[in-house]
Amino acid sequence: MNNKITLVIGGCRSGKSSHALYLANQIAQNKKQIECNNKSLSSRRKIFMATSVPTDKEMDARVIKHQKERGDDWITAEVPVEVPLKIKEFFKSADVILVDCLTLWVSNLMFNNFDDDAILKITQEFQDLLTNSTSPIFLVSNEVGMGVVPENALARRFRDMAGMVNQKIAQTADQVIYTVAGIPMTIKNR
Repeated sequence: MNNKITLVIGGCRSGKSSHALYLANQIAQNKKQIECNNKSLSSRRKIFMATSVPTDKEMDARVIKHQKERGDDWITAEVPVEVPLKIKEFFKSADVILVDCLTLWVSNLMFNNFDDDAILKITQEFQDLLTNSTSPIFLVSNEVGMGVVPENALARRFRDMAGMVNQKIAQTADQVIYTVAGIPMTIKNR
């Protein structure tokens, strides 16, 4: 399980983040138990990479709520754009990395004027990095393609890019879990 990449995907409020956090905590706890049994305690840690950029009081409140849910044993890194670069920095010293969420990452890339080709290029670089990770990584993303077709071009572009990124990351992932109404269903398990 040392090289496991898991994508947890679902709709808004589906329970995907909670499930990813549960799984990541299980991995970290198992590693800690093994290190205690081997008497080789290290300085490894749990890293939470937040891609959100709070812009209002509601988002601020959500961030605070999620931080309390995670607990003090998680190190939070706010990484709106440079997700692959930061993962590369962290994966050698982390017990587990949780990225929440890829959908906001895509939104941030678009906001920072990445065109479609640039988003797909950085996603390919991300896939290559994930393949070489030495730490378990959990990635959370929204499934945004199951609703109505958005009425404006920007929203359609976002939906399409989020869908493409999800497909590419799902190809790379060892495991893909789809959550609906708080129920996780494994749809890919390598």
